[in-house]
Amino acid sequence: MSELHHNHSHGHGHHEHNDHGAHGSIKEYVIGFVLSVILTAIPFWLVMGNVFENPKTTGFVIMAFAAVQIVVHMIYFLHMNTRSEGGWNMLALIFTIIIVVIALAGSLWVMYHMNHNMMPGMGADSGHQMQDM
Repeated sequence: MSELHHNHSHGHGHHEHNDHGAHGSIKEYVIGFVLSVILTAIPFWLVMGNVFENPKTTGFVIMAFAAVQIVVHMIYFLHMNTRSEGGWNMLALIFTIIIVVIALAGSLWVMYHMNHNMMPGMGADSGHQMQDM
């Protein structure tokens, strides 16, 4: 009977090891949560404290923190790495990133050029030019 109990506890320990690899541990979730809070609080402080004089600089720093937070979420909450699902998760992630970058870059390019080329000569004083005609 004690041998059976011994084997059961050994198997139970092995089962916990498999759960740890597949689902993560409480420690990993806590680390992910703390990192997420920090990566949210710092950009909030940057905006509320008006740390950078140039709003563009603030925007780029916030985007960098957002990118780091995406990685933290993928690692600690989604458990994505190069080994999960035989590498297919990583391949799907790379494909998704490429599509998102193309869509965002293309949208920004179109909006910039549309704003720049749509109404040439139209500015703040354009109303006065229209009245003079």
